[in-house]
Amino acid sequence: MTDASPVQLIRPKRFGDARGWFTEVYSVPAFEKFGIQCTFVQDNHSLSVPAFTLRGLHFQTPPRGQDKLVRCIRGRIFDVAVDVRKGSPTYGQWVGAELSAENGHQLFIPIGFAHGFVTLEPDCEVTYKCSDTYAPDHDGGIRWDDPALTAVDGSTGGIAWPMPAGTTPELSAKDAVQPLLADFDSPFPYDGRPLAPLA
Repeated sequence: MTDASPVQLIRPKRFGDARGWFTEVYSVPAFEKFGIQCTFVQDNHSLSVPAFTLRGLHFQTPPRGQDKLVRCIRGRIFDVAVDVRKGSPTYGQWVGAELSAENGHQLFIPIGFAHGFVTLEPDCEVTYKCSDTYAPDHDGGIRWDDPALTAVDGSTGGIAWPMPAGTTPELSAKDAVQPLLADFDSPFPYDGRPLAPLA
């Protein structure tokens, strides 16, 4: 599926009975059907205790870029990917989806996209696979509240984080001072696939 949108919402099937359920969350042949052909080499796991903890927007720059496969295994999050590929017709546009322990959905975020999420309830746990290990010298990001970011469906005014009006999210010191997109000189090339709404 070379014409598939680069960011993919994956909905693994669950097979349930009286004991509970079983699901396959990752399989090379299954993911190749989505056009996803990367090798994951690191798994990360985070706990966010307060509701409306916001982590992002993060990426690693070339040659240490990271494809990510994100899922929430406790609680609920709103997960976001922003196109930061130079020359992309959807540069600065974002898509987002609710991932929860209940729905089991996953978001695949390839190299060339900034990633972030906000927790929608207390004590959320998130795990994600990465196609490269952490490289501090290539760590980068953009501001979570940059008003220049637009939704892929055309709505403007920044990312529509689902938080009550007037809420200030819990942020790391680093995320509070990330640069705006306008001040970011992207090293990520455009691969010919524009971002599209999540299917």
